[in-house]
Amino acid sequence: MNSCVFCDILRGKLASSVVYRDDLCWAFMDIRPVNPGHVLVIPIRHAASLAELHPETGTHMFRIAQRIAQALRESSIRCEGVNLFLADGAAAGQEVFHVHLHVVPRFEGDGFGFRRSPGSGAIRPRDELDDLAGKVRRALPGAQVL
Repeated sequence: MNSCVFCDILRGKLASSVVYRDDLCWAFMDIRPVNPGHVLVIPIRHAASLAELHPETGTHMFRIAQRIAQALRESSIRCEGVNLFLADGAAAGQEVFHVHLHVVPRFEGDGFGFRRSPGSGAIRPRDELDDLAGKVRRALPGAQVL
């Protein structure tokens, strides 16, 4: 495996400002925060993508992110809302190829947000949505429609 900045943090080769840690994940402050209080939650076991992440670890990471989001709201950090963000793959904006979940405190006028391309966001016809749902469902092991 090539050098991974998050693995270096976990090994103590690089410093981090730890918020939380246990046997499955660590949470620490992002050094390039969107807003003050921006936390990253990472699995201790290296997984470059969601496909490599053990489902139990992923579930645990989201539980910890939920607790951190609540802590941000209760802290003195400016936090009127919270975004959870996980980029999986370069096309999605992933820059460090070790799964990481961003917990970003938000407030009115902070300037952060998703930008849509022209034409995106338009309401799509039901037959198109049904076709897309079928494609995903066929690729999803054990998927059931109730």
